[in-house]
Amino acid sequence: MTNPFLLTLCPFLHFGPHFMHFIDYYPVRLTGPSRCAGRVEIYYNGAWQTVCDDGWDLNDAQVVCSQLNCGVAVAAPHSAHFGKGADKILFDDVACTGSETHLTRCSHRGYLVHNCSHNQDAGVICSGEKIRLIGPSRCSGRVEIFTNGSWGTVCNNSWDINEARVVCRQLGCGTALSVLHFGEGTGEINEVTCTGSERYLPECSYGRVGAQNCNHSQDAGVICSGRNLKLVGSARCSGRVEIYNSGSWGTVCNDNWDINDARVVCRQLACGTAVSLRQFAEGTGQIWLDEVACTGNETYLTECSHSGFGVHNCAHSQDAGVICSEQPPVA
Repeated sequence: MTNPFLLTLCPFLHFGPHFMHFIDYYPVRLTGPSRCAGRVEIYYNGAWQTVCDDGWDLNDAQVVCSQLNCGVAVAAPHSAHFGKGADKILFDDVACTGSETHLTRCSHRGYLVHNCSHNQDAGVICSGEKIRLIGPSRCSGRVEIFTNGSWGTVCNNSWDINEARVVCRQLGCGTALSVLHFGEGTGEINEVTCTGSERYLPECSYGRVGAQNCNHSQDAGVICSGRNLKLVGSARCSGRVEIYNSGSWGTVCNDNWDINDARVVCRQLACGTAVSLRQFAEGTGQIWLDEVACTGNETYLTECSHSGFGVHNCAHSQDAGVICSEQPPVA
C-alpha cells in the first residue's frame, strides 16, 4: 500500500532502480504547544528524529523558523525544554550561519553521529504569525493573527487576562489591564490558551476553531497599559533601555541613571529584580528621557521624575542599559 505521507513529499523525492532519497532536504517540524514552538524533529528513514543541543543557538533556530515560515527565532531552548523525543538523535553539533534555507544544509557531525541523550533534545521558539490590535490605539483593540496569508481573529471562549498578558508583552505594550470586545473581525477564528508567563504567542497552545464553536461576535480584545518599554540586547531581560513614544522607539540617557531606575524597568517588564547597570550597543533615533530619577517603587518608568519627553543634552554613547535577574522574586 502506498504511504500517503510520502505522496505529499513527491516533489522532493528521487526514485532510482534500488533506492529513494530526498534531493533537497528532509522535512522539519516543531513538536510542542504550537507549530512555531517545540522540540526540533527531522523526518529521516521513516521516523521523526531529534537534534542534540550541543552548540545549539539562535542561528540554528533561525534556519528552522525560516524553513517553517514561522518568522524570526526568539529562543533556542536546551535540555529537552519541550520534552524528550522517542526515536533516534539525527544531528549533533549543528552549526548554522542563520542564512541556510534548510537545517540539513548546516554543518553537523554527520547523520546519527552524536554523544547525546534525549535529555539534550534541542528546541526552538519562533516569533510565529504576526499579531496586531485593531482598535483605538496600537496597544488596545481586537486581537488579530496573520495566518495563511490573511488576518484572522481569536475566539473569547477561553480568553482571559493570561492570554492578554502574552499579547501585550509580545507587542511591547506593557501589562494587560483588561479584556474587552472591540467589534467583529473577519477571516479565520483561532483559539488560544496561555498560562500568562509566555513571552510570545506561539509558546501558548492554539489552533483553528470551527464556525459551530465560535463566531466573530465573540472576537477577543485586549487593553494594554501602553507604557511601552523594552530592553534591546541578547535576551528579553537585559539590554539597552528603550521606550515607545509618539510613534517611535527611542532610548534613555544614563545621566544619573542608577539601580533604582533599573529596578522600575525590571519590574515593569516582569523581569525580576535589577542585577546591574551596563552599557550596551548604541541606539538610533530619539533620546526620549534624560535625568531619570526613580525612587525604585514606581510601577512604570514614565512615572519617575525626568526632564521631559525628548528634552536632553545627551548622545547615544550615553544610552542607559539594564541587566535583570529574569525571574520574579519569590513572595
